[in-house]
Amino acid sequence: MSLLEDRCTAGVLRTGRWSLRYARRTLLTCAVTALLAACTLVLALGTGSYRLTPAEVLATLAGGGPPGAGFIVTDLRLPRALVALLVGFGTGLAGAVFQSLTRNPLGSPDIIGFGNGASAGALVAIILFDAGGPQTALGAVCGGLATAAAVYLLAWRRGVHGYRLVLVGIGASAVLGSATSFLYVRADIGKAAQAASWMIGSLNARDWTDVRIAALGLVPLVPLVLVYARRLTLLEMGDDTAAALGVPPERSRLVLLCAGTGLTAMAVAAAGPIPFVAMAAPQLARRVTRAAGPNLLPAAWTGALLVSAADLATQRLTGSALLPVGVVTGVAGGAYLAWLLRGERGAGRI
Repeated sequence: MSLLEDRCTAGVLRTGRWSLRYARRTLLTCAVTALLAACTLVLALGTGSYRLTPAEVLATLAGGGPPGAGFIVTDLRLPRALVALLVGFGTGLAGAVFQSLTRNPLGSPDIIGFGNGASAGALVAIILFDAGGPQTALGAVCGGLATAAAVYLLAWRRGVHGYRLVLVGIGASAVLGSATSFLYVRADIGKAAQAASWMIGSLNARDWTDVRIAALGLVPLVPLVLVYARRLTLLEMGDDTAAALGVPPERSRLVLLCAGTGLTAMAVAAAGPIPFVAMAAPQLARRVTRAAGPNLLPAAWTGALLVSAADLATQRLTGSALLPVGVVTGVAGGAYLAWLLRGERGAGRI
């Protein structure tokens, strides 16, 4: 891109001594994706055996609406729709962080083991301790952080580089998969069935406790990731370049690793592991914005749209909310991965 084109596609926001440079296409992408996610949420709130039009949904949210719609929309459907939105936002943001740190489109948390670590921690809480929502969230966070620490230490060799992190993470994912299977074998039939339905990635029967769990991870971690966004961009250029520009590589990488793991763990605790969203959302956002760098907010809003759309699809296709959303994202993610590999093969890179 030429200097003239760069000036035409970028803007600067100034407030007093501070200024913020932004790309107009990226800002437009965030706005459009957020609007589509909001529209999908409204459609989901009107879907079910008691159907409502978008106008009736909006009237109900404003305090009016048809008789009886307030309980159905606010108490039954809104928590599920909000969990889908929040989980997708956090998962997409975590995927952008990990793909940028590893400099690899396959470096998403569900591929390199961090999502599996959170899942294993949550399963320990569910099966061994008969935990509820908050305890399951704590187990997911502990499992995710323990996995992140193990992968980080095993990948350390005068620093942590992307390809080693991916390879060690894939190995850790295989080990954690075996540990999860062992937990199923040791559990009684009731807890095993409960854990199995949760492990598919489901939004069924979500309530306001799950909304709070999903939001709890976003409130502190999203600002932290955005503050480190510039450092993340410099880390993509290599550790030597980042250090020369005043960014401590390992310290910044460790903070971002913990933040991405926390976002993944809270998403897993709220809805179970929803596959492929963390891998697909950053790549789709990058193709739409056509911008270099991690594209954090576009990836986050793309993830929110993907999970919300998948949840809406499960209800529209089956006529009920019983089909786990992870089934839809798994099928769509597999098709996306096949398309991505076909493109890489056509370009001669594999």
